[in-house]
Amino acid sequence: MTPHAQLDWHDGQPVSLAFGDVYFSRASGLDETRHVFLRHNRLAERFAELPAGGHFTIAETGFGTGLNFLCAWECFLQYAPADTRLHFISAEKFPLTPRDLTQALALWPQLAGLTQQLLAQYQALPPGWHRLLLSQGRVTLTLLIGDVLEVLPEVDARVDAWFLDGFAPSKNPDMWQPELFQTMARLSAPGATFATFTSAGFVRRGLSEAGFAVSKTAGFGHKREMSHGHLQTLPAGEWSPPWFARPARRHGERSAIVIGGGIAGAASAYSLACRGWQVTVVERLPELARGASGNPQGVLYTKLSSHFTPLTRLILSGYAYSLRTLKTQLPEDDANWRGCGVLQLAYDAAEAERQQGLASAGFGADFLRPVDASEASELAGVELQHGGLFFPEGGWVNPPALVRKLVEHPNIQVRTSRTIVELDYNPLDKSWVAIGDEGSVAIGSVVILAGAAETGSFDATQHLPLKKIRGQVTVARATEHSEALRTVLCGEGYISPARFGEHCLGATFKFNTEDLGVNLFEHQENLQMLAGLAPSLYQALGGEGLLDKALAGRAALRCTSPDYLPIVGPVAHAQSLIDAYLPLSKDASLKLSAAAPWIDGLYVNTAHGSRGMITAPLSGEILAALLEDEPAPVARSLMQATHPSRFLMRDLMRNKVPQRS
Repeated sequence: MTPHAQLDWHDGQPVSLAFGDVYFSRASGLDETRHVFLRHNRLAERFAELPAGGHFTIAETGFGTGLNFLCAWECFLQYAPADTRLHFISAEKFPLTPRDLTQALALWPQLAGLTQQLLAQYQALPPGWHRLLLSQGRVTLTLLIGDVLEVLPEVDARVDAWFLDGFAPSKNPDMWQPELFQTMARLSAPGATFATFTSAGFVRRGLSEAGFAVSKTAGFGHKREMSHGHLQTLPAGEWSPPWFARPARRHGERSAIVIGGGIAGAASAYSLACRGWQVTVVERLPELARGASGNPQGVLYTKLSSHFTPLTRLILSGYAYSLRTLKTQLPEDDANWRGCGVLQLAYDAAEAERQQGLASAGFGADFLRPVDASEASELAGVELQHGGLFFPEGGWVNPPALVRKLVEHPNIQVRTSRTIVELDYNPLDKSWVAIGDEGSVAIGSVVILAGAAETGSFDATQHLPLKKIRGQVTVARATEHSEALRTVLCGEGYISPARFGEHCLGATFKFNTEDLGVNLFEHQENLQMLAGLAPSLYQALGGEGLLDKALAGRAALRCTSPDYLPIVGPVAHAQSLIDAYLPLSKDASLKLSAAAPWIDGLYVNTAHGSRGMITAPLSGEILAALLEDEPAPVARSLMQATHPSRFLMRDLMRNKVPQRS
């Protein structure tokens, strides 16, 4: 796990204690960035030449204070056509804290407008990938927090220009390795350029050996020489599983039908609408967010593993992205959401041991910190018997409010009370028609199925292993004493601070039932959970007498997958997929090359379980990246871990798929 940068300040200039080097020249940092990285990547000219609807990708090997990014962003806004997009990918092992970043960038008042946009979204950065949308979504910043030699190979993108930055090779030799230059070449688009402040001989030789044409030229200021160049020789193609490859980008009309009006559907629609797509959201119920996205308070909940599993990595990225989405989309108030913090209580020995592992894993205190029972009680405003982990940026959200806000985009139409019974594809004009009981409901070039378990009701997706889990929440009237609760409390369940005089607590997990009626037994289960989690709060609400009161609540069916990761991405024809890769059933190590049999224009975003508010918004960005051929917002391994074909391919490799006779 990666801590924040440790800085010293010399006359207001940040200096890295770990590397003993400055981040920039205070006297000429802006001019140096423009000379080295902008001019020698020819960014102004290349931005101006972008085609309508085009996009440009820059990758950087050290984010530092973000000065290079701000300069590239400023240049893009000045020269690029208005309908183009900039993607900036930057790796950083030791990110600055928000406070240090604010202090460092205060040195450049001429960039204040862009700086404020960045700082408004720059928050605690745990290890992993973090996507920021800036300039109303036109500029995308993806921060890769970790060692560049570990995170850069996981990038799924085609890079047009490289900012080969970082502390000097003499100060940071671990970064300037042949593996870095080889990865740069592999990720480069044809004709990609690079620029770097250094002219060290081993750097130039490494770049040349990786396939770059390298030139030396005059450096900036006291630096005599710098290096720049372009990719001259495309590297040999590296094998990757074709069943996880991206479908070819679709050209022509950019229209989509999104089936499902919960958070997954709304997020999918919003990410595409921000890119100029015309989207129709179709919901079978009379209103949006009436299913599992309809609870009055959803918790921004981040139960993690210290082993950094794929689920933990996805949660870390999704948690941060959801918080940024809320901060930019909804006012923080009692109706919409509150960043009141989340306390995960160590309610038994096993949970205490798990939390101890997380507390020692290197997360910064601005992301999580351990607290004892006394501090936990002070933070919560109620007496607690256990300490735990405090997540200061977490909180609760009203999911329907976020769903409604996302679909307010002018490129989105909403049609409710429409059940889609059939999807019809016309190969001549490559269009889909969503058909309801009374005929055609919507037409689009792409279909995204985001209707939870109903996603599997179509012929093309019935092979997806979707599971339904009933969950019931209990809503209890707040009392004078329970109103003191200031943070969300989590354990085996949760309870939120009062919203409009009511607490939401729960939720139950029930398999093998689709009954949506609210029942007393599950109210009792939720109250027993609360009694064990926070006895004083349980008593403040009425204790054993609560069951005699008129408790409210709601039940819904969550949708999840066998590995509890969401299912996000393109859909392949199931039997054709098996036929194409059948040899793997005898030898799973074969490196087959046959293209996957994609169903043209069909995608899914489902199986978010009880974590929809954390994983669904980011999944909308994953789909948009696939459809627009943009850099992925998460690591390549996570794209594969959430891919719809993963289950069939696992079964095939284990020889568990029945073969046709």
